[in-house]
Amino acid sequence: MRSRILVVDDEPSIRTVLKAHLSRDGHEVSVAGDGAAGVAHLGAQPVDLVITDLKMPGMDGMELLAWCIREQPGLPVIVITAHGTVDTAVEALKLGAQDFISKPFDLDEIRGAVTKALGVERARRRELLDDTLVSPEGRFDLVGRTPQMQRVYELVAKVADSPTTVLVVGESGTGKELVAKALHRQSARRDGPFVTVNCGAIPENLFESELFGHEKGAFTGAASAKPGKFELADGGTLFLDEVGELGRDMQVKLLRALQERVIERVGGTRPVKVDVRVIAATNVDLGAKVQRGGFREDLYYRLNVVPVRLPPLRERREDVPLLVKHFLQRFNERLGTQVRDVSPDMLSHLLEWHWPGNIRELENTIERGVLLGDGSVLGHDAFPAAMSAAPETTPSTAPELPPVEPGGIGLKEFVRVHTARIERDLILKSLEAEGGNVTRTARRLDISRKALQLKMKEYGLRDNDDE
Repeated sequence: MRSRILVVDDEPSIRTVLKAHLSRDGHEVSVAGDGAAGVAHLGAQPVDLVITDLKMPGMDGMELLAWCIREQPGLPVIVITAHGTVDTAVEALKLGAQDFISKPFDLDEIRGAVTKALGVERARRRELLDDTLVSPEGRFDLVGRTPQMQRVYELVAKVADSPTTVLVVGESGTGKELVAKALHRQSARRDGPFVTVNCGAIPENLFESELFGHEKGAFTGAASAKPGKFELADGGTLFLDEVGELGRDMQVKLLRALQERVIERVGGTRPVKVDVRVIAATNVDLGAKVQRGGFREDLYYRLNVVPVRLPPLRERREDVPLLVKHFLQRFNERLGTQVRDVSPDMLSHLLEWHWPGNIRELENTIERGVLLGDGSVLGHDAFPAAMSAAPETTPSTAPELPPVEPGGIGLKEFVRVHTARIERDLILKSLEAEGGNVTRTARRLDISRKALQLKMKEYGLRDNDDE
């Protein structure tokens, strides 16, 4: 995606190299020789990213950063320096810089930092768009009016402004990060940083450095000191997603950080105090994992002070029409389309679908429908064939009606049991169709490989590790 980037540096050679390099990546690059010239450019035309040197005559990079935060909040700024100490770089990050890079820099390092910063900017714009589309049928950017969601809203309102650790529990795709952001935005820390760590996506040998930072030379490849996520979240909120994936060693170190509010960088000797509110999320049963010895009991109780459970979409089907309307509004704005509704027949199919990927799956399905559908009302041709056929296949697999005699199974339990049976059968058929390959089966079902493995374990299915 073509983006507008402003490079501010008093060295002509640096401006020339960065402009040429970033232009080859398809960006529109402007340059300025000092902070004052950068401010003049920003006042005349908007940009998506600022890359600035730290030490410049006149208005320096820190002053330019402060101006951007004050006058154009949300604009990502990358600071480049050959002079500043690590403490100065950390100060820039705490002030609001997106990243910092030390000279002499590697061009691939610049490209990675730019890609990350522009991703943050696009996410911010999506959030601003979502804020204009808040449904009257929900709260805190969450959509739903079922009793389960009302309980979630009540919990968010009660605990948002406390320093208490919250554990958000729910299947993949249920909106755990949205709840974490809601807790942050409703708290006194709302003006502080919201930093996300995906515990399941970081290699175990790099996790300590990612969370606590490292000093220069702490390990091979540590060419410069780098603050960790705890330091970057100082004064704000740290969101630990998939916290159940943490290894035992990291669980011990995380527990210490939570208890003492002090961390140490890898290779460092000086303790660093941090003021961070931690929100954790998991799609696994941590209590059961504690019983199996896979998760520390003391850390579990430290995280599980206030649990917030997000129901899977199959438990709140009444919210499907509201969510469909919400996503139609979002994608109409984003894609410039004018899709008004989903046909009644197709809506009944969506209500029947079991939604193994939950709200994320519904969101992706509506986006696909808006892109592929014709006209202002989406019909069967805009959706996956299997989903469109769901109600037609229901009679042949429909379960028997629950008994009506005293002591018979209740409606909720009946739905839960048979939903699980349908889900298990679909996973089995998909595995057979993909020759037992878990990776391709997960792709076919539009869920993560990890989520599929958890489902297979839950239903007692053999987990083939074929790639």
